[in-house]
Amino acid sequence: MPVPKKNQSRQRQQTRRANWKAKTVGLVDCPNCSAKKRPHHVCKECGYYNGKKYINVEAKAA
Repeated sequence: MPVPKKNQSRQRQQTRRANWKAKTVGLVDCPNCSAKKRPHHVCKECGYYNGKKYINVEAKAA
């Protein structure tokens, strides 16, 4: 297995890792209840996706 001959400096290591950034999640408005939701996901507030009800939110809240 290949092994590096010399250690990399801390600056070189940190420069390489400087591009490891967390991306922000894009949110859209739910067409049914206008709550913010992730695109292509069921709305957690009303339980609708693409005009159909998939989750009974009222039963989960109780």
